[in-house]
Amino acid sequence: MDMTRTGVMALAERRLAWLEQRQQVLAQNIANADTPGYQPNDLAPFARTLESAAASLTQTSPLHLAAAGNNRAQRDRAAVESSPSGNGVSLDREALKIADTDQAHALALALHRRWAAMYKTALGRGT
Repeated sequence: MDMTRTGVMALAERRLAWLEQRQQVLAQNIANADTPGYQPNDLAPFARTLESAAASLTQTSPLHLAAAGNNRAQRDRAAVESSPSGNGVSLDREALKIADTDQAHALALALHRRWAAMYKTALGRGT
């Protein structure tokens, strides 16, 4: 049995991939904090990504690829303030998003590791 195809492991892996992509988008926002006219981006919430993937494609065979969802960066609608140069990046808001993403990453990684340890224990291979 391939443990990466179980619901919890697959969900944790998808969450980790989404969080990695979100970190890249947030890092891009911070890198452009001084670029005139730049507006920050963010990913759609993970729950919406799961809903769109589940509604659009169904995996009918284990040989088929699972739906990836829509993880493209989009304009951050929460960015209401801008500098005189037209830049809408708030370093405080971006730092809070990065901290939230880091905490969610740690949680998903811990879940993934514990679930894998449970499989190893069940197979008699120790932790």
